[in-house]
Amino acid sequence: MNNISNIRYFFEKHGFEVSSRLAEKMGVKAKNVRLFFIYASFATLGVWFIVYLNLAFWLRLKDLVYTKRTSVFDL
Repeated sequence: MNNISNIRYFFEKHGFEVSSRLAEKMGVKAKNVRLFFIYASFATLGVWFIVYLNLAFWLRLKDLVYTKRTSVFDL
């Protein structure tokens, strides 16, 4: 059971927070979004996994471009 928790923690930490961001936007639990991606990946032979990776890439890119600045002088 401990190994499963470690694997889950690893994927939650390094998953680029795609599920939690989508869940926050849609107003649902992140667990439900993760389950959707898992079930949809099995049903469509991995197409949704590719969608997930694309979302992770774009969210990571957006984070790098749009950084929060505290003042005008941080430029």
